[in-house]
Formats: sequence, C-alpha cells, structure tokens
Amino acid sequence: MLYAIISDDVKNSLERRLAARPDHLARLEKLRDEGRLVLAGPHPAIDADNPGDAGFSGSLVVAEFDSLETAQAWADADPYMIAGVYAKVTVKPFKKVLP
Repeated sequence: MLYAIISDDVKNSLERRLAARPDHLARLEKLRDEGRLVLAGPHPAIDADNPGDAGFSGSLVVAEFDSLETAQAWADADPYMIAGVYAKVTVKPFKKVLP
C-alpha cells in the first residue's frame, strides 16, 4: 500500500538539512531503485523553486510500504529526523487516484 509521509521542519532548518541531505537522498534513491517511490520533495518556505536562504518548511514522500508500521519506522529512521530537521512527521495511508 502507498503511504504519505508529511514532515514539518523546525525553524531555521536549512543548515541541518544541507548536512544530512546526502544520507536522506540515498534512502530515497533506494526506494526509487526498488520501484517503491511515487514522489518525494521538499516544501520551499517561500513561493519559489529555489528558496535560497529561506530554506524549506517540510517535505513530502509518497512510497509503497508493507504496512503503516513499516512506513512509520522508515520515517522515524530518516536522517533528517535524526539530525533534528523535522519537528513533526505524519505518516498515513494514501490512495493514488490520478494520474
């Protein structure tokens, strides 16, 4: 089943994000290579593709996991979580309808 992992950053998270980004991306690339990743990306803190020093306000990942528990465990082990980038992470089932 698909799950949405919706994360909210702590304030001024950009430096922590940049430090943990290589490990964070490696985990996402593994999901992609396994054919389980639907989409992933950050929420810019301002209305711009490249927010610069404004940074990001959170992230969204939609991926396939065996259960809500395994999706939650994956989210809890995210390098951004460990580095203190995320203040809150919500994991919930997701049903893709379109496209």
